Amino acid sequence: MARLTIVTIVVAVAAFLLVFELLRRRRLRQKYAFLWVLVAGATVALSVFPGLLARASGLLGIAVPSNLLFLMSLLILFGVSLQLSIEVGVLEEQSRRLAEEVGAIRLRLEDLEWRTRIGMAEEEDPVVEGNDGEAVKPRSTGSPSV
Repeated sequence: MARLTIVTIVVAVAAFLLVFELLRRRRLRQKYAFLWVLVAGATVALSVFPGLLARASGLLGIAVPSNLLFLMSLLILFGVSLQLSIEVGVLEEQSRRLAEEVGAIRLRLEDLEWRTRIGMAEEEDPVVEGNDGEAVKPRSTGSPSV
């Protein structure tokens, strides 16, 4: 076996191991792992059987087998990029919706806290409405009421 074939097989096996380790640590989702395992497997197959690439390029009318390899790599990277772009768009939409929901919940909570404070103040002292319509506590005159 040629040195290049051995190096390529070692790199592909290392890619397999890396993908499985990332899966084990839950750093990589299964749907992405499948693609990378497929790429690593194709790399091993093309390393062990280099005639496959030459035969496939001949069938497709591509004169140089390495051009087919570059084309396949480009298509794979395009597909991965497109998939990740779609997922980023979905995640941005979810983040925006969640931020709006958190804002609405925060407003409701502040309103509830304000109403609770007003209710507690009414139990202690009567609440008087100020000039701006805001509830304010009346000032004490300093003299006890009889």
